[in-house]
Amino acid sequence: MSEDQTNDFVLLYDGVCGFCNKSVHMILAHDKQGTLKFAPLQSHFGEEVTARHHVKNIDSIVLVDNSSGTERVYVRSNAALKIASYLGGWWKLLAVFQIIPRPLRDFCYDLFAKYRYRFFGKYDSCLLPSPEVRSRFLDTA
Repeated sequence: MSEDQTNDFVLLYDGVCGFCNKSVHMILAHDKQGTLKFAPLQSHFGEEVTARHHVKNIDSIVLVDNSSGTERVYVRSNAALKIASYLGGWWKLLAVFQIIPRPLRDFCYDLFAKYRYRFFGKYDSCLLPSPEVRSRFLDTA
């Protein structure tokens, strides 16, 4: 597998968010392809991507898609649905939520994101990935 193939999808996540970190662990456990890479939004890589694509006011997840040879980013509910599609299996069933207009999906997404620290906690700094999966992380803050 070439390096280009392994960087087709990169998930940028809030490295200090308890829910985001739990979600990364869940994705690692269900990623049958084993090619999704990760980087905290607070990392150098994360900051470069968000600046390059003028992504503002996103502090939870951004999915970077290089699969077509052109870098595209998905944010909020679109990123979550793309990740579910990437995981395949029964996760693809979540695609049904695409029938809900994006502004409504994003409103619900933003409402959850607003309270995620309260429900799932916040770390003082980005957690380091375990040695078993460290190669899947592009950059740590």
